Amino acid sequence: MAKKRAGAKRPAPQDFRSEALAQALEKQDMAAVALALRNGNTVVPLIKPGPRDNPLDGGEVWTYRDAGTGEVALLLFSDAKHKPANLPPGVGIYSPAWLRAFLTTHRETITTVFLDIAGPHPMQAPPDELLKALEA
Repeated sequence: MAKKRAGAKRPAPQDFRSEALAQALEKQDMAAVALALRNGNTVVPLIKPGPRDNPLDGGEVWTYRDAGTGEVALLLFSDAKHKPANLPPGVGIYSPAWLRAFLTTHRETITTVFLDIAGPHPMQAPPDELLKALEA
């Protein structure tokens, strides 16, 4: 059994952040957003976080379904602090490979992706556009 280093601790979910994505959103630069998503992690709201001792279980991702249209949106955040309080409290931080796989699996269901929907610099993109950016 490996010992933990003294003073080493895992970041709390509220400390999850992607500085590159935050800067790209601030500039409203879609090419920079694509680069940030392709090379860095993304904060995602979770209905139910996975157990801390099972790294293979990342939890259940929360998506928004519009009651009027039935359209489904995926919400991504540059920082857990930008997640609105009315969303489920859990967050996860996911890799570009996870995002690519999730969008590919749900490409027929997800109609749009919102980035930092509540600000400070929100953007919106179709899932196919993000997939192209992730595969470039």
